[in-house]
Amino acid sequence: MSVRLALPWLDFDLGAEMQVLSFAPHRPGAVSARRILWRQVRNDDLPETLDVSDWLARELVARDASDAVCFLTSRHIAAHVVREAACGAARATAVATVGLSNAERVGARVSRAGQDWGTINVAVRVNRGLTPVALLETITIAAQARTAAVLDVGLRLPTGMATGTGTDCLAVAAPDGGVAYAGLHTEIGEAIGRACYDAVRAGARDWVEMRRRGTPA
Repeated sequence: MSVRLALPWLDFDLGAEMQVLSFAPHRPGAVSARRILWRQVRNDDLPETLDVSDWLARELVARDASDAVCFLTSRHIAAHVVREAACGAARATAVATVGLSNAERVGARVSRAGQDWGTINVAVRVNRGLTPVALLETITIAAQARTAAVLDVGLRLPTGMATGTGTDCLAVAAPDGGVAYAGLHTEIGEAIGRACYDAVRAGARDWVEMRRRGTPA
């Protein structure tokens, strides 16, 4: 298992073929994959007339990575954060890129016309073999952790405290197995929650500090 930066790509090698559940732009849903990628983009990369799905698919073919699950992000991927957590026999690794330029409060929307678009992309790998239902449960834990981390950063919007962005994306990966539960009362749930929370909070704090200094994020 390794994380490798090669601009404009970030490569999270899971260490083995695993079941991956996500709503990523490339290979979403429940799939089998060895790696999860990020592709950094800027506004000029994505003109309004572009078929983004087709463009990303061609980019991945050129990289010989069509089999990967892949995120898109406008956050500079050199600012990615890796955090690990353990609880009993459970081990979790979270990799996150965090941009909050299009932050939202859940249940409300702010006009973002003419502004930059950020996103929070998080991939979490767990070492325990899970059933498909338990894997589904892990993505809810990752979402809770993401939201708690953003709330704790304290980014205030006209609609209230930010809880995420309008383009967040999560992916969870685990070996196939028979562990049927991964909620907050379990070792798996605790490890995933802590790794994801720590990664998103660190990334969000970095973003807020960069914006405070006027540094492009």
